Amino acid sequence: MLKGISNLISPEFLKILMEMGHGDEIVIGDGNFPAVSYAKRLVRCDGHGIPPLLEAVLELFPLDEYVDNPVALMAVVPGDNTPTPSIWQTYKQILEKNGQEPDRIEYMERFSFYERTKNAFAVVATGESAIYANILLKKGVIK
Repeated sequence: MLKGISNLISPEFLKILMEMGHGDEIVIGDGNFPAVSYAKRLVRCDGHGIPPLLEAVLELFPLDEYVDNPVALMAVVPGDNTPTPSIWQTYKQILEKNGQEPDRIEYMERFSFYERTKNAFAVVATGESAIYANILLKKGVIK
């Protein structure tokens, strides 16, 4: 264990975050996300929800300031009777708490999100049970 690093961040996860450079993207997928099918590098965080993982990651690196949307969410599929997922509001609160602008989120169509995931530096598989909880983060520059 290390001081100042959440115990949710495993050694493998920390290594992935350290290896990422400016502009690299990481996807944190919910329990339904096909992480193994799309990951170049897979990190298992089974049993953990996304909000505490998101907080832990944002304590370790900034989001990209040079793009309009350093965060992307998988949009609700048209015709799905799902209301706006409440977890999105939780993400906005976490972003704001970490000095990020919560309105800089892109909402991506499901299959476009999957395609973008193929090029992500890594995918984190979680046990998050909320639907439409998948989130993509673009790493920024530490100044």
